Amino acid sequence: MSQFIVSARKYRPLRFSDVVGQEHVSTTLKNALKNDHLAHAFLFCGPRGVGKTTCARILAKVLNCENLTEDHEPCNTCSSCEAFNKNASFNITELDAASNNSVEHIRALIEQVRFQPQQGKYKVFIIDEVHMLSQQAFNAFLKTLEEPPPYAIFILATTEKHKIIPTILSRCQIFDFRRISIPSMISHLENICQQEGITAEHDALHVIATKADGALRDALSIFDRIVSFSGKSISYQDVITNLNVLDHDYYFKIVDALLTSNVSELLLTFDEIVRKGFDPEVFTNGLAEHLRNILVCKDERTIQLLEAGEALSVKFKAQADLSPRSLLLTALDICNDCDVNYKQARNKRLHVEMALIRMCYIKQALEAGPQVQATAQPPQKKTADLSPKPSPEVPGAGKTPIIVPKKDPPKADNHVPSGNAKFIPTKFNSPKITMLSSLEKEVEKEEAENKSEVIIPTVESIRSAWDAYLEKVNSPSVQNALKNAVLDFEEPTVIVRVSSSISESNVRQENHLAQFLRDELSYPPLLMEIKVDQSLQPKEEKAKPKAPAFLGKKEKLAQMYEQNPLVKDLFRKLDLKYDE
Repeated sequence: MSQFIVSARKYRPLRFSDVVGQEHVSTTLKNALKNDHLAHAFLFCGPRGVGKTTCARILAKVLNCENLTEDHEPCNTCSSCEAFNKNASFNITELDAASNNSVEHIRALIEQVRFQPQQGKYKVFIIDEVHMLSQQAFNAFLKTLEEPPPYAIFILATTEKHKIIPTILSRCQIFDFRRISIPSMISHLENICQQEGITAEHDALHVIATKADGALRDALSIFDRIVSFSGKSISYQDVITNLNVLDHDYYFKIVDALLTSNVSELLLTFDEIVRKGFDPEVFTNGLAEHLRNILVCKDERTIQLLEAGEALSVKFKAQADLSPRSLLLTALDICNDCDVNYKQARNKRLHVEMALIRMCYIKQALEAGPQVQATAQPPQKKTADLSPKPSPEVPGAGKTPIIVPKKDPPKADNHVPSGNAKFIPTKFNSPKITMLSSLEKEVEKEEAENKSEVIIPTVESIRSAWDAYLEKVNSPSVQNALKNAVLDFEEPTVIVRVSSSISESNVRQENHLAQFLRDELSYPPLLMEIKVDQSLQPKEEKAKPKAPAFLGKKEKLAQMYEQNPLVKDLFRKLDLKYDE
């Protein structure tokens, strides 16, 4: 069996012109070589897999190439280039700072700098993942990096520039590498397919490029995996199956269900997605991306922001023609709320389903919106416990009902039936669905139910309810704290005085005590305040005089005589004596 070489190594660029998506770096370096303005230290920084180390190796090869081309590219035929391509060049030293990050490793590197190159003009030192060097190693490297010998060139590469100390950054010429764009990645994959004799659908390569998230090395690794799975023919279905990517057709079906307000179809489609093993959070993010793509297709100027294949672009454009902008904005807002609160939800599937149902009623509420007439705000209640309850929400409605007054005061007999809806523009200029259900009947009903006069409790009735609660408590410490508490009443507050902070903590942990007293006394405004009164502590008994710290034999015998006179008789009868 022949030795397999992964595509990331097999098709690694050998010239600046082969580097994908980093034209600003390669052009600058070639111009510096052309004008002989080459710095002695470079820092290549950027995301993973975008060509930092590759560009460093190409630059190192160019510096010692014996037959440079007119555009300052390596010839790849001279002895220096051939030695480099075989990893046998003594003029190029590569150091992985992730595993060689101590002062000793940097000192060994500095020792190598002292020796001139055996062949060629320059000795090039490539330090990868330079941000992993320790603080001491950085400090040991400073002087050499600032004033190296004329034949030494340092090329540092990192994915985390912010971790490098400023004194190192100030000594380097910095190049920021970009994420590889999806079209550039697709073009590179198509060239590889052509060289390997592989047939691949454009949409399949687009999914691979999207999954790579701007890293060409990741795209090539995914490409190798798909080739192992599919062979010489790569289809879109093979790619989404192997990468466990949700097919775009599901998102198109979801949006079609939203446009027709078909809740059943919506829930069944989501159930099919979950049964196939897809995470609801991944689905939510994918749906938000799908709605965004439809939204950018609403305008010819923004359609260029759509990153999709030709077939998908046609579908997005067709669905954008059927989707109102207000529906898309509101659905995006609901998607965003669902994603933000997803981690806090206990029933995550239900959380996503409720968001989908709210989206499903957006169009219905939009169509009913223009027919809604505003109603005046209901009269405020006088008593604190009769605050109006929020009106019931409909699917898709905002969390808090908003009463919108008309510019002209309505007549007294005007009444809007419950259930009508109106959209009020909020953030993103998206309409928020708000209910204009009447609260007047609810207010009247509550006032009728609460017309009876509230009876103000007394200290005795409060103590009686307090003792009733005490019987339900199981903790001995809490029972003792409640039993010894002194109660006073200053309408509408019950003052609870306890003897210590421990008793205060025990009383406070009874979260249901205040509500229990309100229910027992039929007094909703009741409040409870707990105070520590040290005067309630029991008085300590007078301390007994302590015995002497040390008693001699004579004192101990006298104490025994005093406590028990029979001891003295026993000594006398037995003629006992003690040693002095």
